[in-house]
Amino acid sequence: PSADVSMKDGYAVRSVDIEGTLHSTAVRLRLDGIAAAGEKRRLAVGPGSTVRVLTGALLPENADAVVAEEFTRRDDDHVSIEAHAEPGRNILCRGSDIARDEVLIEAGHVLAPGRIGFLTAGGRDRIRTYRKPQVALIATGDELVIPGQPLTEGKLYASNMLTLAAWCRRYGFKTELDIILDEESILKEKLLFGVKHNDAVITSGGAWTGDRDLMARVLNELGWEKVYHRVRLGPGKAVGLWMFQGKPVFILPGGPPSNLVAFLQLALPGILKLAGCKTPGLRQIITELAETVEGQSDWTQAVFGFFQMKNDQSCFRPAKGSSRLRDLAEAEGLLLIPEGVTKIRAGQKAAVQLLI
Repeated sequence: PSADVSMKDGYAVRSVDIEGTLHSTAVRLRLDGIAAAGEKRRLAVGPGSTVRVLTGALLPENADAVVAEEFTRRDDDHVSIEAHAEPGRNILCRGSDIARDEVLIEAGHVLAPGRIGFLTAGGRDRIRTYRKPQVALIATGDELVIPGQPLTEGKLYASNMLTLAAWCRRYGFKTELDIILDEESILKEKLLFGVKHNDAVITSGGAWTGDRDLMARVLNELGWEKVYHRVRLGPGKAVGLWMFQGKPVFILPGGPPSNLVAFLQLALPGILKLAGCKTPGLRQIITELAETVEGQSDWTQAVFGFFQMKNDQSCFRPAKGSSRLRDLAEAEGLLLIPEGVTKIRAGQKAAVQLLI
C-alpha cells in the first residue's frame, strides 16, 4: 500500500499503553475518533487514548499496533482492551506488498487472473504482451466427416481436430479448422493458405509413410525445412516438424492416442514458445503409482490414467478401458516412462502431467 494501513476492524493503540493486558488485566483507553478506508485525514493517538480503525484505514500517528475488535469492549467514549498486541500487529506496512521499482512479473509468464490483479495493484493499466497465436488445424483423410453430418459406412468423425481445437482454446490460441481429402494439390493449397494466414499449422493424419500418407512428401516437395520426422515416443512416433518463413508446421499421426500425445509433448510446447512462455508445457506433480506400469527399451512410453485416493493419498492409476477414445476422454494425467526404463512398480513415485 501507499501508506501504513490497518488490516482489521479494531482499535489503533500505542503498544506501551496496553502492557497491562500481558497480566490478564484489561486496559481502559479513551476513544479519540474513527478512521475509515479512503480518508485522507490522518488521526493520532496519544498516551491513554485509541482510535477506532476500519480495514484499510490509514494508521493513526503514534500508533504501532491494532487490536482486533473481538478483543475489545466499548463503553461510550472509552474502550477496554482485553488482549495484548505487540508492535506491528494487524498493520500492513507501506510498500510491504509491492516496493518501489520492484519487478512485478517477469516476462514469459501467462497473465493468470491473480497476476492481472497484482499488476493493477502496482499501478499498471497497460503492459506489452505477446499476441495470442492463431493456429490452423487441418484434418486430412478421405474417411473424415464433419461432426454433425450423417455418418456412412467406413467414415469417421473428425474428432481429433475438435480435441486439438479445445486444447488450443484452453491456452487462448485462436483456431481455424479445415477437413481436406488426401490429394496432393489440395494439401499444398491448404498448407500455403494456412501458413500465410496463421502463426502455426497443425495437421492430423497422413504423417506416416504409407501409400496414402502424403504429408511428409508434400512438405518436402514444397521445399520447406524439415526439423524432424518420426521420434522415439509412443504413441506418437510419426510426428514431424517443418518450418516455413519462421512458422512451424506440425504433422501429427491420425490415431487418437498418437495424435494427442504428439500434440501435448511437441506441438503445444512449440506454440507456447511462440507466445513467449518461458516454461511451456503441461504442469506436473509427483505422485505414487497405484499399479506397476511397463515401459519400452527403445522409446519414451506415454501412459494415460486417472487419479484416485489410496490410504488418504492421491495416486495415479493407468487407464485400462476397452475403448481408447473413452480412456482419452476420462484421462486426468499422463505419465511419461523414459526410454530404457522397462518398469515402474506400484508404490513408486513418478512425475505425472496434469490434463485437468
